[in-house]
Amino acid sequence: MARVKNGAVTKARHKKVLKEAKGYFGSKHRLYKTAKEQLMHSGQYAFRDRKQKKRDFRKLWITRINAACRQNEISYSRFIEGLTKAGVEINRKMLSEIAINDPKMFSELVKVAKDGKAGKVTKATEVAGKEVTIGAKKATKATTKKEETKKEEVKEEKKATKKEDVDYSKMTVAELKEVAAKKKISVTGLKKAEIIEALTK
Repeated sequence: MARVKNGAVTKARHKKVLKEAKGYFGSKHRLYKTAKEQLMHSGQYAFRDRKQKKRDFRKLWITRINAACRQNEISYSRFIEGLTKAGVEINRKMLSEIAINDPKMFSELVKVAKDGKAGKVTKATEVAGKEVTIGAKKATKATTKKEETKKEEVKEEKKATKKEDVDYSKMTVAELKEVAAKKKISVTGLKKAEIIEALTK
């Protein structure tokens, strides 16, 4: 029986591991055994810290919001409670950005939170639409009823145009007869092309 050598495969596997361990300290990027051990640990740390990173950023945002709240003579917990009672839905990332880039806007939010906590502003009351500039981007907080009605009208128009633009050539004769019956067009004894002509008129 012929002798089987697997030196090339082993070398390739070792090279793959050492390539991934490039830049590690000491023998961890030179020796296969220590490099493989370190890669296994690195994978576990990466998996753990992908979740930890989200928690760390949330802590940072809360710290920033709390600092801005203290400048406006309110605690973080009361500020968030007031916003929820007022029906303002802004995540902590955006609140921290507003606190850094637009302190005046943040002070207005504090006023809304204080009113919400006092019961002056509820979820039913309307909040005037305002824009917050963060760098080059703009984030609208609340849209007026006029804008909502305009959007609804545009959607209805689009639906109407879609209904009108129907490709009758792809439909069967039975389907065409059903459409004709709905439109109250008599198509008895007509061929497919004639039915399409009658529907498109």
